[in-house]
Amino acid sequence: MTSSRFAFPPSSDAVFLTDGGLETTLVFLDGVDLPCFAAFPLLRSAEGRERLERYFEPYIRTAVERDVGFILDTPTWRANADWGAKLNVSPDDLADVNQDAVRWASSLRDRLPDHQDRILINGVIGPRGDGYRADTQMNAEEAQVYHAPQAEAFREGGADMVSAITMNYAEEAIGIARAAEALGMPAVISFTVETDGKLASGETLQSAIERTDRETGHIPAYYMINCAHPTHFDGILSESDEWTRRIRGLRANASAKSHAELDESTELDPGDPDDLARRYRGLRERMTQLAVLGGCCGTDHRHVAAICEACVPASGRAA
Repeated sequence: MTSSRFAFPPSSDAVFLTDGGLETTLVFLDGVDLPCFAAFPLLRSAEGRERLERYFEPYIRTAVERDVGFILDTPTWRANADWGAKLNVSPDDLADVNQDAVRWASSLRDRLPDHQDRILINGVIGPRGDGYRADTQMNAEEAQVYHAPQAEAFREGGADMVSAITMNYAEEAIGIARAAEALGMPAVISFTVETDGKLASGETLQSAIERTDRETGHIPAYYMINCAHPTHFDGILSESDEWTRRIRGLRANASAKSHAELDESTELDPGDPDDLARRYRGLRERMTQLAVLGGCCGTDHRHVAAICEACVPASGRAA
């Protein structure tokens, strides 16, 4: 990976920011039509690429200005076979899209030669089904076979790592972790939880993390929680538990609404960026290993900038 002080996986003294809610920003704030909530088709036109660049630019600028690392996601959360079929994209074309997404992200990093060692290109893998429902589940072996082509495309494109985002049952996470390991790719697993702190499958977050570690031999570099408000999971996290110490990243929603409520919303709920930042700071004071800080649905650059300001003291940044 990188030999700088921003080495991967991150330690608590090597903070990485991420972006916020890509799809919700594009749809609700920019008025972009995203069929199936898929951002990857934007890569197929110059106008779409420019729009994605405009979206990521302020996040990257904040990381550079505040001397922290940045994990630059590919816009590929929906770029798997099932969602591709719904968008009339063939498996061969999907492989090209996923590789191109890595090259596109790398081109953004290349524009910052003095900061390249602080920016990691992250190939994003989303759930096969809906991120809010676990109604169609695979076993771990099926999940490995299903997600391997996307992970392979990321490797061929030159990604630094892969992340499974918005996982709502353990078997899919286990399969993705195994697929990444088989390809020699560092893997991160991010689970989402309901308002009760459990996965949509009904499994506890503790069980999902411990089972994924047990059944993969601790393959994931670390775990994250995404697409849930801190009030949904704060109460289940204890800094003294081993499984909790495996969580190094947070990408929370701006809204405290449930997944069902968000699904039915016709307007964006941006919440309160300062309140969200205070909640991140409180969590990071308890869980000092938290090093990857960003947002998910409803968050934009304001939220991530506030989180950085609250969680990364100026005295801890390079001059």
